[in-house]
Amino acid sequence: MTKPHLTLFLAAPRGFCAGVDRAIKIVEMAISKWGAPVYVRHEIVHNKYVVDDLRAKGAVFVEELSDCPDDRPVIFSAHGVPKAVPEEAERREMVFVDATCPLVSKVHIEAERHHEAGLQIIMIGHAGHPETIGTMGQLPAGEVLLVETVDDVARVAVRDPERLAFVTQTTLSVDDTIDIVAALRERFPAILGPHKEDICYATTNRQEAVKAIAGKAQAMLVVGAPNSSNSRRLVEVARRAGCGYSQLVQRAGDIDWRALDGVRSIGVTAGASAPELLVEEVIDALRARFDVTIQEVETAQENVEFKVPRALRQPA
Repeated sequence: MTKPHLTLFLAAPRGFCAGVDRAIKIVEMAISKWGAPVYVRHEIVHNKYVVDDLRAKGAVFVEELSDCPDDRPVIFSAHGVPKAVPEEAERREMVFVDATCPLVSKVHIEAERHHEAGLQIIMIGHAGHPETIGTMGQLPAGEVLLVETVDDVARVAVRDPERLAFVTQTTLSVDDTIDIVAALRERFPAILGPHKEDICYATTNRQEAVKAIAGKAQAMLVVGAPNSSNSRRLVEVARRAGCGYSQLVQRAGDIDWRALDGVRSIGVTAGASAPELLVEEVIDALRARFDVTIQEVETAQENVEFKVPRALRQPA
């Protein structure tokens, strides 16, 4: 039986960013240096395949530092942690490694500098996301106010409208954030913003690649986890950019084939915490059902690399 033809628009860049790659290496190097088990506070990155692979190598994932023994190393996830977490680890004399993405750490430093200058901070982010919790936890309670939408900006109660600054979560929708920043500047003309935008290069690049594909693909498959903020934003960006159907899939087995019935052009991308192996798995699944022609759509090139902490590069 002849397979129907399918044009597959493959987004570039896609998949792992430098911060995710660094975080995974940190866990692997910690296990190599100190042996198993090595504890990790929260999922090192939001991807089940990655977490399961590291668990098989000797990582133990927990949600709180209280779940970790004093005598085993602990790693803090790429999303960042409140300042109280490393302080508690130091008090308990634990060996710990901070795998916070350097671009998230940059936001932490910005918030601290604004606080030292006497400014109250407004954070644009998603409530409950570990990155938001970590950033807000860099400063005392009440010093960072969270807004998620333009409507939130109208309601936020600040201490002094003349003494404000804003920061953002690094994995937000670029377009949504522009609207929220505009609302902040309209209501608080004196508010200070970051010297360089907080949304990370990888989030921006992946969203731009999706926009370049969305107008010519009937459907978009985004490889990523449901708790991955940047992956979920890619689904939303595809829909808003004109793609008729956009689905988040963790693995090829999650593809809703009924929704793709009659589709002859599909875009495929992956969130920043999804390994290329899973993209290849999705492509193989499409090839099993279609005569596939792949067109790579490249909108940017990435050559960013973050070094792992010096402690892991030294012998035990």
